[in-house]
Parts: sequence; C-alpha cells; structure tokens
Amino acid sequence: MSADGAYDTRQSYQEVQRKRAVALIPPRKNAGLWEPGHPRNAVVQALKQGELENWKRDNAYHLRSLSKTAMYRFKQLLSDKLSLRCYNAQVGEIMAGVCALNKMSRLGMPARQLSE
Repeated sequence: MSADGAYDTRQSYQEVQRKRAVALIPPRKNAGLWEPGHPRNAVVQALKQGELENWKRDNAYHLRSLSKTAMYRFKQLLSDKLSLRCYNAQVGEIMAGVCALNKMSRLGMPARQLSE
C-alpha cells in the first residue's frame, strides 16, 4: 500500500473524531465520496480536481515531517520500545524521554556571542 491513502479508512476517521481532532488524511488515488457532509469528501474532491497539493499546503499537511523527525530522534537516542505496561506509566516514561531529549537539544545549541 502506498503512503498516500494508507490511513484513508473509516476506522481512522472514527478514531480521529473520537479524539476530537481534525483528520488530515490524504485519500487513496481511486477514492470515492462517502456519505453527504463527511469532511473527507472535500479532500476527495480536491484530489479529483487535481488540487491535492493545494489542500496539503492550505492545511499545513507537510508539517507532519517535523513530527516524524522528532519521533525518529526519540527512538534513535532513547528507545524504540516502552518498558512499562500500564498506560499512565507509559505516558510518564515518554514524558521523561521528551524532557531528556529537550535538554540534549538545548545543550547542543550554539551559544551566540555579540561582537563589540
């Protein structure tokens, strides 16, 4: 399955809606419209009109690469697996990792010196 459309499923949209978020999922190349009024239909129409790139730009879809980069760094520097089983403990484990990653990022930032 190609990257575009991999999450273009009713289950994905239901999960996004359950979390009260806005779905920014590009449709499959052969996508059809769903029931009238579904937010996905606007994206499908943009695809069919050759305006999917405009939709991606207008919705800041390309910013997803920043989150992908952050997750890659987290997994490479800290761990690609969680060691705790309890969900709340996993959240704490991730937050501790994020704090450590942020601290490492600050340590690696160049110090700016003003010239006189």
